[in-house]
Amino acid sequence: MDLELIRREASVGDFSADLVARDLNRDRVVVIENQLNPTDHTHLGQLITYAAGLDAGAVVRVSPQLREEHCQALDWLNRRLGSSLEFFGVAIEVIQIGSSLPAVNFRLAAFPNDWGRQVKGRPDNLSGRRTAYQVYFQSLIDALRDKHRFTNARTRQPQNWHHFPSGVAGIGYGVTFSANGLRAELYIDARDADTNAAIFEALSAERGTIEQELGFELSWEFLDDRRACRIAVYRDGPSDVETDRETLLTWTIEKLLKFRGSFGPRLRPALAKAQAAFSSNQSEGASTFHHGEELGAPVRPADAA
Repeated sequence: MDLELIRREASVGDFSADLVARDLNRDRVVVIENQLNPTDHTHLGQLITYAAGLDAGAVVRVSPQLREEHCQALDWLNRRLGSSLEFFGVAIEVIQIGSSLPAVNFRLAAFPNDWGRQVKGRPDNLSGRRTAYQVYFQSLIDALRDKHRFTNARTRQPQNWHHFPSGVAGIGYGVTFSANGLRAELYIDARDADTNAAIFEALSAERGTIEQELGFELSWEFLDDRRACRIAVYRDGPSDVETDRETLLTWTIEKLLKFRGSFGPRLRPALAKAQAAFSSNQSEGASTFHHGEELGAPVRPADAA
């Protein structure tokens, strides 16, 4: 899972979930609970409470020692709930080889039934086009991870889009095979339409400079009918994922690296400007802007399938 941190110590009734993240590829909330001691019944109950209170799609329990009965409980939940809610048990270990410094190892101790098949990326029972998308995006994330340190993602879902975290919550870099062709984009979805608009406007104020840095014009899409905003570039000509994979990969990698180089340093100032507008409106008794890290109902990028 390619995770973006949303909040630490998120309140759920009288409890607080250690970490709440968003799985960018499946657009779902992931709750992560950490223990320094062996697992106990209390934390197992809290996990279920967090999942319900935050409408999570996955729950991860981390401990140096996951008791066998608790692993069995997570396996039982996975069998009963299927893919609607996934439970993971992760044992944290310290390993040492010879005289090397100790290193941390995270070992999967409990996981959904089909997780092994998913991480191996076998395209079982997929259509030809969905298989082609999976192969394309797997090649893309492998190149971006190993050659450019753009992502830590490992595996792909068989869908026609993929988003990468930018390091700023609510803003990501994306690639989509849309009805208008292959698109590379900066996708702004800080969970509130007004905050998104303020970030978009802060970046559009530098439109000329940004496009000059990139070397090409951008499509600045306010998306009036949606909460999010998009700044994109579209590839001219056909974009057949099954026959033009290498050409499309070269184009996509070039555009994403340029996006990161130009937009990357501007994202935090743009978010700060939006938050300043929020604070100003609050002081005036208005309630137009809201904090960009609020949890909301997941929304997939436009044109996603």
